[in-house]
Amino acid sequence: MQPVGVGIRIAAGIVDLIIMMIIIFPLTFLAGQSMGLQLGLSLVGIAYFIVMEALKGQTIGKMALGIKVVKKDGSPISWQESIIRNILRIVDALPFLYLIGIILIAVTANKQRVGDMAAGTLVVKK
Repeated sequence: MQPVGVGIRIAAGIVDLIIMMIIIFPLTFLAGQSMGLQLGLSLVGIAYFIVMEALKGQTIGKMALGIKVVKKDGSPISWQESIIRNILRIVDALPFLYLIGIILIAVTANKQRVGDMAAGTLVVKK
C-alpha cells in the first residue's frame, strides 16, 4: 500500500473541480451573488467530498485517476474520518491554492496533508 504524491492528487482534484463547476456555476449564475447561496454552494462542495469518500473511499476524480482514501491499516474510512479530513481542507487550502496541503504531501513520509494526519488516513493507488 503505497501513498500517492502531489501530482496525481492534484489531477484528481482538477477532475473534481471541473465536475463541481459544471454543477455549481449554473446555480450561481441563476441565483446571483447572494451570500447565503455562496455559503450553501460551499457546503455542497464539502459535502461532495465527505459523502463520496465515506461511501466509496473515492470522489469521481479519485476514481478517474485510480486512487482512494483508506485508513492507515488499509481498511475503508468511516464517516467520522471522512468528515475530519474534509473539514480540515480549510486549513490545507491556506494561504491560497492548497499551498499548505501541497507542501505537506510533498514532505511527509506518508504523503499526508493536515486532514489526513488528523483523520489517520492515506491516499493510495487503488
